[in-house]
Amino acid sequence: MRIQESAENYLEAILVLKKEAGAVRSIDVARHMNFTKPSVSRAMSLFRENGYITMDKEGWIELTDAGREIAERIYERHNCLTDWLTALGVSPETAAADACRMEHDISEETFDKLREHIRRHAGK
Repeated sequence: MRIQESAENYLEAILVLKKEAGAVRSIDVARHMNFTKPSVSRAMSLFRENGYITMDKEGWIELTDAGREIAERIYERHNCLTDWLTALGVSPETAAADACRMEHDISEETFDKLREHIRRHAGK
């Protein structure tokens, strides 16, 4: 199922924050993404309804298998594209910003071939 870019960004942010801090609440997502708490709360409600996250009574967020699959796919794309662009000589800041835009629009086929190419040439 294809979801919107903003939803992918939210799920990726939850994954990143979970890796960094071990636990995530809506306020952490709001701070990380520089969004308002009400905007994030609405998004989290929609993610719960659609089965991408669970949230306990204290507000701790966990990705479901479906949410984690999307988040990990976007996170892998982001890291791979950032590393590739940086290796080409793009500044780290610009590479990260460009990768964030590219990660959502590139087809699965193109990304797979790009990743294969990068891995083949990484040792050279």
